[in-house]
Amino acid sequence: MVDAGQPAGGAGVATATLDRERVVPSWRARLTELIQSRRPNGLLELLLVGLGYWAYSLIRNGVPTHVDAAMHRARSLYAFERELGIGFEQALNKATDGINWLVVSANYFYATMHFAVTIGVLLWLYVKHPTRYRPLRTVLYLTTILALLGFWLMPLAPPRLLGEYGFIDTIIKHHTWGSLASGDVAEFSNQYAAMPSMHAGWALWCAVAVFFLAERTWVRIAALVYPVLVALVIVATANHFVLDIIGGALTLCAGFGLQYALFRRRALPDPGDGEGEGEQSRLGHAVSC
Repeated sequence: MVDAGQPAGGAGVATATLDRERVVPSWRARLTELIQSRRPNGLLELLLVGLGYWAYSLIRNGVPTHVDAAMHRARSLYAFERELGIGFEQALNKATDGINWLVVSANYFYATMHFAVTIGVLLWLYVKHPTRYRPLRTVLYLTTILALLGFWLMPLAPPRLLGEYGFIDTIIKHHTWGSLASGDVAEFSNQYAAMPSMHAGWALWCAVAVFFLAERTWVRIAALVYPVLVALVIVATANHFVLDIIGGALTLCAGFGLQYALFRRRALPDPGDGEGEGEQSRLGHAVSC
């Protein structure tokens, strides 16, 4: 006898449908599984980093330069710094240029460490602290996006272009590899994107990530020294003003704040937490994308 309240064959159809859903997960289930996995997919992360840097370079170099406005703004900013008593860029630039081994070392530091250390910290987070990798990576991306807005809204010439004040472009003068202002490279690189300094912003991001997550004291100390060295180098090579560095730090703070506002999760451990202890229990708290 067939139950009058249920069509014949209805139970079989429903069972078959459920079986198919169990066997073939939906794309949403696959995406959720990928996002919530303990360690992000390595190939996907490499793709995101590569696309992110390509987009950053494309947008940064596509920003309208407005040369006259950028130069005027740089002169005004330097004058303001001198009124505040922090306009020591030219003195440090000339002093560094007078010591050949020091200026050449600073030039290569400027050209290489910006990328090498940032990529190294990303890899370290991915391997050693996978539950913190996503939110901290997101902070780095958001900080860079905010910097691009700064380049667009306020083009600013670096000190090395203010030759009338005696600034020296140390990379060009000493024929050091890595110059973005000489040869064919200058045609494709925006020379008026000094504010905020992403050398400073990325260096401070590296320092914060390593300081809060590293276990060895000497590593944490080295993390704090790194952005100080970066700040000295970018000023000594006349690539940034002091206020560019402050702008980079404020942009990073905004990146942390925006990450929290979007995902309601802290990028860094809560005060007093031991990252190595209870990591599994905090997995859901740490994950964001």
